[in-house]
Amino acid sequence: MSSRGDGSLLRHRLARRRRALLYGTALLLLIAALFPFFWLLQMSFRSDEDILGLHLFFRPTLENYRALRVGQFPHSFANSVVASAASTFLSLLLGVPAAYALSRVEFRGRRKVALWILATRMAPPIAFTIPFFLAYRHLELVDTVSGLVIIYLTFNLALVVWMMRTFFDSVPRALEEAAWIDGSSVWGTFLRVALPLAAPGLAATAVLCFIYSWNDFFYALILTRTAAMTAPVAIVNFMQYEGWEWGKIAAGGTLVMLPVVVFSILVRRYLVSGLTIGAVKE
Repeated sequence: MSSRGDGSLLRHRLARRRRALLYGTALLLLIAALFPFFWLLQMSFRSDEDILGLHLFFRPTLENYRALRVGQFPHSFANSVVASAASTFLSLLLGVPAAYALSRVEFRGRRKVALWILATRMAPPIAFTIPFFLAYRHLELVDTVSGLVIIYLTFNLALVVWMMRTFFDSVPRALEEAAWIDGSSVWGTFLRVALPLAAPGLAATAVLCFIYSWNDFFYALILTRTAAMTAPVAIVNFMQYEGWEWGKIAAGGTLVMLPVVVFSILVRRYLVSGLTIGAVKE
């Protein structure tokens, strides 16, 4: 009896140690992942002298954020919000019905079509730069927010169709057939049955589309000048020949991170389950 009790106690201790090791490893990984963001945040509250001096203790200041209120950055930040939000909305509006059709309609070469759609994201961005620039110059879309929306829409559509097709595949068809028996139309079934059940995937897809559009630097640098300049490009203007304005760069980088963080927090419940479902299906 004593040996059984000792064995149970030993297993309990081993399980507790494994759990502590698991939590400790997760905490270390979390610190390693978040350290650059916290380091950027504390840099934004330093003066340029404190940043270059790398002092551990400093007097916080909001001067860097006040400096961003003048100049090109507020307008560029608004351009980023409009371009990212509009391209995400249009990508979902066009891509989600296409993904549903690709998931439910049987036709020859369906898998090849899905693979072809995904392949459009595999080419490097620089491969499309010259064609887009020449077309935009002819259509007078250079240095316009609508031009950015179009190019972001072009690449986000493939992501929406590919991801949402996976989520729609996980929705039981029996539920849709039951809705059809009750007299629901195809669009009614899509809106009232399939789409609510795929809401986690919709949230995950929306976040990824927004992040890809928001973080774009290459196309915004090539296709914009001043009127449609985005926030990531505006931050580069703080790197001048006279010197780099580290405080403004840190403050601008912190502000650029905020919309994505807020958006992710708002849909975090759907985001986690959506990414999990997608990983299991694929």
